[in-house]
Amino acid sequence: MANPVLKWAGGKRQLLDELYGRFPRSYDHFHEPFFGGGALFFDIEPDNGTINDTNSRLINFYKQVRDRPRELIEFLQTFDDPEAEADSDRQFAETNRKGKEIKNYYYQQRELFNNRPYGDDYDELEEAALLLYLNRTCYNGLYRENSSGGFNVPIGRYSNPDWVRKKEIRKASRVLENTDIRNSDFEYVLDEAEEGDLVYFDPPYEPMSPTAYFTDYSAEGFGQDDQKRLLNVAQELDQNGVNVILSNSGVMHEMYDDAGFYVEVEGATRSINSDGENRDEVDEIIATNVAPESRQKAGQQGLADF
Repeated sequence: MANPVLKWAGGKRQLLDELYGRFPRSYDHFHEPFFGGGALFFDIEPDNGTINDTNSRLINFYKQVRDRPRELIEFLQTFDDPEAEADSDRQFAETNRKGKEIKNYYYQQRELFNNRPYGDDYDELEEAALLLYLNRTCYNGLYRENSSGGFNVPIGRYSNPDWVRKKEIRKASRVLENTDIRNSDFEYVLDEAEEGDLVYFDPPYEPMSPTAYFTDYSAEGFGQDDQKRLLNVAQELDQNGVNVILSNSGVMHEMYDDAGFYVEVEGATRSINSDGENRDEVDEIIATNVAPESRQKAGQQGLADF
């Protein structure tokens, strides 16, 4: 199995056993319309299928991992310690776009990473390398964008951060080799998924409370109308004979139960939280149309029939 290359909020490594427990005995292609860090995908290493995310910089990253792993690794090896002085040969060595002082190398790279959302020229390989570098050196591995799409997470504190991730990139590149990588709305899966395929939905979660903003990972957000639209897509896939598994916050239990899905509550500890002392277990649901008698046995994870 491969390991995720990126840290990503809402990652599913702690729910893998519960997800595998809902897998059908066999399936054809695997589709993941809300990819994020891809913990499930990299664990099962599907031979083909599709992955998708609305975050264009994240999708560019996976395309570079798939198509240019050697060049990406070489680029990552050129980066300096985040606390080092800014590179005087590069843009934003002294001030950022707003004229504020650039304190160190990290904040210069963060400003360069934001070239795309602010309308400046950017290189796709460099952007991918910057995403991984910032992911490994920013505060708590968090990915967050402001309303303009600019990445705005401050520097983190690490004694020896590994931002090259050579082994992980090489392995991920092989796993992604025959995967269609998309940057579109999740409804694309209605045209791609066929009878007998498996679709795993891991959308931005509906908040459990007014202070829980599970959808603030990108400028676009994911609101209640999107949640309802996702349920409609899941129902249509079910009618088309496609296997569907979905995870979400506990407040979505009634919606999927009323729609006829098998829904159960699972506990999961969040690995990314703005308060490092408050990574408590929260209720999540797993909903599926795979009947209990049609599921694979425990311990069969990854034995898909491609």
